Amino acid sequence: MDVREAGDLAALVGGGQPVVVRGLAADWPLVVAGRAGPEAAAAYLRGFYNGRPATGYTARAELGGRYFYDETLTRLDFEAERVALDNYLARMLASLDGADAPSFYVGSTDLDQFFPGFTDANPLSRADLPRALRSIWIGTRTTAQAHYDMSNNIAVCAVGRRRFTLFPPDQVANLYPGPLEPTPGGQVVSMVDFRAPDLDRFPGFADAVAAAQVAELGPGDAVVYPALWWHHVEALDAFNVLVNYWWNDAAAFMDTPMNTLLHAMLSLRDRPAAEKQAWRALFDYYVFGDALRPAAHLPPATQGKLAPLDETGARRLRAELLRKLNR
Repeated sequence: MDVREAGDLAALVGGGQPVVVRGLAADWPLVVAGRAGPEAAAAYLRGFYNGRPATGYTARAELGGRYFYDETLTRLDFEAERVALDNYLARMLASLDGADAPSFYVGSTDLDQFFPGFTDANPLSRADLPRALRSIWIGTRTTAQAHYDMSNNIAVCAVGRRRFTLFPPDQVANLYPGPLEPTPGGQVVSMVDFRAPDLDRFPGFADAVAAAQVAELGPGDAVVYPALWWHHVEALDAFNVLVNYWWNDAAAFMDTPMNTLLHAMLSLRDRPAAEKQAWRALFDYYVFGDALRPAAHLPPATQGKLAPLDETGARRLRAELLRKLNR
């Protein structure tokens, strides 16, 4: 995987490939505290915690820190509970690397809502990300099963070591996505157990591995990767903290493409193959091709929905879709 110097971090995703930035947060007070040990890192975090209840996830020891489904694939194999994070951190520290200890995980917790002041004390000053969602992930030796996010990501390994295994979006079929719901963390995940892949059941996974990129991160290192890249994330030490920044360059008034995908299942997926191919050509023309081309030969007064989208146009289009869907 490419390794770069820090610069305009947001611009790094423009290359369309993951990039490792070594030592990006090496001077963070959290990283410095983590070098002194898990207790020092937890104490540093508790200094910012405002007492607001959050969600903690706990998994049985025999699951090996992998957060996934039970054998029916209709339920998750771990427990979620509302917790006071200072108490939950104490439970983590009391069980670190115990032979029969469960794994503990706090995922995607908004820093500004739960740890106010943390981002000022641990700034990512070299990135211009005014709209970024800043989150923290805290846990023991846990594994986030391969999944994708709909935003670009800067993932900063603050305490402990992490391994990111990243796959380009075109590997989706070779990763064998699971149910759309429920999901272990809000996004569909790969059904392949990376610890012992069953290539008889999932033969295409070998091609996914050939296309994968691996980033080994130590404290203070970061990986930057574009939206929709699949990533399998392993926390490798007894106590681990990750801070990530999600952002998307699309205008805020735009709808989520996942809604489009779900509606396409309703309206397109089960049509005859020839008809689907014809619709593919229309989508290529109106959606996936040059955004200006469909309206280029039309006078501005006649362009209507084909004109470049703005907030007013998005509001009108959304209202029209709602009327049609509710008929």
